[in-house]
Amino acid sequence: MSSFYKPHRNPKWNYGGPNWRLSRSKIDLFVECPRCFYIDNRLGTARPPGFPFNLNSAVDHLLKKEFDTHRAGKTTHPLMKQYGVDAVPFQHESMDVWRENFKGVEHHHKATGFTVSGAVDDIWVRPDGELIIVDYKSTSKDEEITALDQDWHDGYKRQMEVYQWLFRTQGFKVSNMGYFVYANASKDRKAFDGKLEFDVTLVPYEGNDSWIEGVLKKIKGCLDSSEIPEVGAECDHCAYRKAARDVQQEHRKKLL
Repeated sequence: MSSFYKPHRNPKWNYGGPNWRLSRSKIDLFVECPRCFYIDNRLGTARPPGFPFNLNSAVDHLLKKEFDTHRAGKTTHPLMKQYGVDAVPFQHESMDVWRENFKGVEHHHKATGFTVSGAVDDIWVRPDGELIIVDYKSTSKDEEITALDQDWHDGYKRQMEVYQWLFRTQGFKVSNMGYFVYANASKDRKAFDGKLEFDVTLVPYEGNDSWIEGVLKKIKGCLDSSEIPEVGAECDHCAYRKAARDVQQEHRKKLL
């Protein structure tokens, strides 16, 4: 068996177990494909994870260090000034916990009994105390990134909205306007010369978290049901499972 992929997790981490909680990424999995979500959280067999992109992690880490310098000094980052954002990085005793994977900001949702959680990249604060949720992204594209205008950006938008909702549940005043700090590795340099150069842009997104309560109730109904739900409309994983099953059945028929 692969040392990277462990399909069957400890039942303590499945729905109903003492360690289970509903992360931001699990909410997004449900929206994408209820069947994959159910197999993962109720039956305990997860999708194979995407391979970790260490370069992306390195960019995130360096951006955090850079903004933390301004957080400590209570100063405005040049990127904020460039885009006219009147804010500074937010100082709070829980900041490190909020940014830590598998911890993050947590909310006990009474209507479902779920502990909902998510780990943010950054939070900025306006002079009036309103918080701005910020997420770091990195890529390499020929064109400048100025908007979230592709279908696959929908997951980014939901990510932002879940974070905004989570901080509102903690009693914070949160702006609908969030920002993505986008680091785009340039490919038009004359040579590599042992380094990548990034163009960093600030992409605004006005969130709307009104969908979250309804989805949490649907997730509760899904997990409490004994029926395996329908496949997501565009789930490549389910499409592959079906295609592989069908071709195996056809192969067996030919052998009879």
